[in-house]
Amino acid sequence: MGVVEIRGVVRADRPLLVVALADEGRYLPAELPVLVTGVGKIRAAVAVTQALSGAVTPREVVNLGTAGALVDGFSGTYVIGRVVQHDFDNDAIRAIVGSDQGGPLDLGGDGPVLATGDQFVSDPALRERLARDASLCDMEGYAVAAAALACGVPVRLVKHVSDPADETALRSWQETLDSCARALGDWAGEHLSPVS
Repeated sequence: MGVVEIRGVVRADRPLLVVALADEGRYLPAELPVLVTGVGKIRAAVAVTQALSGAVTPREVVNLGTAGALVDGFSGTYVIGRVVQHDFDNDAIRAIVGSDQGGPLDLGGDGPVLATGDQFVSDPALRERLARDASLCDMEGYAVAAAALACGVPVRLVKHVSDPADETALRSWQETLDSCARALGDWAGEHLSPVS
């Protein structure tokens, strides 16, 4: 396992854009480097760590991707304020070892809470449980943020709602992937620019 794909050159004056799938990044600005990690927390953490261990560190890491809405009424693009792992019992681990091993990461701002886990959320019961603590869910955000912060690089998570994280989620995600990628490309074009 390693870096799946990196398009462009990592430079200190530019952000490194991170997506799980090439299709999510197809409309991102061509002048910015894009890392494609593959799906899931482990692949994302390994790929970001490898990309940041080179001789040049980007000015920030920006993870752009799709997310399921855990709360009715959420649509559009969001900059995440806090990210948690929904498949890691930090409270139990803290009780065993005496310290946090994977607690929430506060990223600043007042954006929504994102729940990350190695499960595509499409079960209404799981959706309801996760909605108690988060508004959106994905499969890579926490890992990207943790890896970037561990390497001392600022990080932002930007998620576009692709589906309602219920029994229709897979079909919805497939049908909206291209429009989500366009929205993420538009956001990046408006909010991220290289420093010349």
